[in-house]
Amino acid sequence: MQVVSRQPSDEAPARIRPLSVLPVFLDLAGKRAVVAGGTEGAAWKAELLVAAGALVEVFACEDEVSDEMQRIADREPSLRVHRRSWDAACLTGAVVALADAEDELEAAAFQAAARSAGAACNVIDRPAFCDFQFGTIVNRSPVVVGISTSGAAPILGQAVRRRIETLLPPPLADWASLARAIRERVAEALAPGPARRAFWERFVDRSFGPSPSDDADGHMREMLRGTGGGANSGRVTFVGAGPGDAELLTLKAVRALQAADVILFDDLVSDDVLELARREARRILVGKRAGRPSCKQDEINALMVKLARAGRHVVRLKSGDPMVFGRAGEEIAELDAAGIAYDVVPGITAGLALAAALGVSLTHRDMAKSVRFVTGHSKSGGLPQDVDWRAVADLSATTIFYMGARTACLIAERLIAEGLPPETPACIAANVGRPGMRTARTSLGDLAAATADFDRSAPILIGVGSVFAERYQVAQVEPVAIGA
Repeated sequence: MQVVSRQPSDEAPARIRPLSVLPVFLDLAGKRAVVAGGTEGAAWKAELLVAAGALVEVFACEDEVSDEMQRIADREPSLRVHRRSWDAACLTGAVVALADAEDELEAAAFQAAARSAGAACNVIDRPAFCDFQFGTIVNRSPVVVGISTSGAAPILGQAVRRRIETLLPPPLADWASLARAIRERVAEALAPGPARRAFWERFVDRSFGPSPSDDADGHMREMLRGTGGGANSGRVTFVGAGPGDAELLTLKAVRALQAADVILFDDLVSDDVLELARREARRILVGKRAGRPSCKQDEINALMVKLARAGRHVVRLKSGDPMVFGRAGEEIAELDAAGIAYDVVPGITAGLALAAALGVSLTHRDMAKSVRFVTGHSKSGGLPQDVDWRAVADLSATTIFYMGARTACLIAERLIAEGLPPETPACIAANVGRPGMRTARTSLGDLAAATADFDRSAPILIGVGSVFAERYQVAQVEPVAIGA
């Protein structure tokens, strides 16, 4: 079998693109921090420093201490307010120095004094006098996510924070604390390599669910049992890559890609989806396309088993949903026979992506009572004969034909012969969910001619049913009693 690896380009000038700022995380526990000014803006920053464990001293004249700053001082014993203005001496021993300066003259003086004292300086809303910036924070401590737009778009930073907040459930903090508690014991129990990685992958899979119990030892024992710890502890994850748009991947699919050692991917999987994979993962193209050189199914099965037996976490990445026309059943049977563990991450199948793109309900209650996904060709390449075409020719159903570009004429002829009117609405779509997507509405009688206008090398879907009529104006198409 000839396989092709698709790796990130080796010709890139650098591994990391230029950064506008360097994200760093300061350990401020028990360290001195100075805040000059008692405004509400200074109070917010002072509260962040307190939350990070710093010993905060605020220098502000009596009339400058805001109510918010006083509330924090009353609540937090690690924050102390000195009711006088700052001077260079008060910065001695500070790790971080922060000020809410009245003007640029004061800002420059404060920055110079902070640097002389060896403290990192931040002057609120004056980036020219800052050695560091406060980013937007997602707090799942000990997991902390910092977001910066380098001052270019604070509103965008807030929007990114809200998106991340939805992705990271609050119990993640408890799982991170548990990881810290058992880290050394895992290192003692499992040698570096596949076994230890498998343990932490199982841990991560659980960490996006409910909070763990307080029984750290119990969690560790259970996950160690599932890890196996031997050279044959590899596994396979079937992942649905969706129709092509990487944003349509599930969160679980992204986590699987980022935990993979090897990715066996289909020809229709987009580069954008592969970019979400772990950088070190080996990528092997094992696609099968009609009329093109392809990997044989038994060769794919053998490669999958071989890699898993070598202790690898294999992701079998299939376009759309792995359980819809993806031969996953054959591959799962092979894994079962070899005693290899597997799991399945569903994806968005192309038929559903087509409905979303057109704004069409496949089961519109006035037009369709069911939806069918039907293969458009048999193993020999012609029209499948083991399909109940009489049942498919049903105006009360919506039917999506996959891989039907070369048999569109035969599909139309067969459905009309079974009783569907030639006026039955139909739709043709190429490259669903990808750049260059193209659709055309037509009728069953004109389906062959309309399909001939499409590039047949592209993945094509054919939809048949009343729901594909323009604006659902289908009064002229009356249901037909099949076999009456």
